[in-house]
Amino acid sequence: MTDLPIVEFAYPGPLRDALVAAVLSGEKTSTASLLAQYVDEELPRVGERGAVVDSTGVVVGIIETAAVDIVALKDVSLRHALDEGEGYIDVAQWRAGHERFWQSAEVREELGDPHFTVNDDTQVVLERFTLV
Repeated sequence: MTDLPIVEFAYPGPLRDALVAAVLSGEKTSTASLLAQYVDEELPRVGERGAVVDSTGVVVGIIETAAVDIVALKDVSLRHALDEGEGYIDVAQWRAGHERFWQSAEVREELGDPHFTVNDDTQVVLERFTLV
């Protein structure tokens, strides 16, 4: 067990398992989330460490936040998209994948908005991290 905050990538299941594997292999060194998802929790802070959990809730690694930026969706860089380690080859492909996730039933339920959609101006939190 750890005293560190828990870090969850996506929701339990195949996507989380793939993302966690990418973190542990060093392929994934950044992530993105909606600013709207931080209503009841603090934004990540540089130097903060978190315990990465797999789909069963087991701690499988520790990451440390290296950078945090809040940008409009239209301003996400190619570097960020590539560093997410999910196989995206350009920002358009990254955005399409993230739009599907952020407009999913699970995210809409989490946000309490069954019609939530993203657009160019949607604010996203870009976090860069290292595996420690």
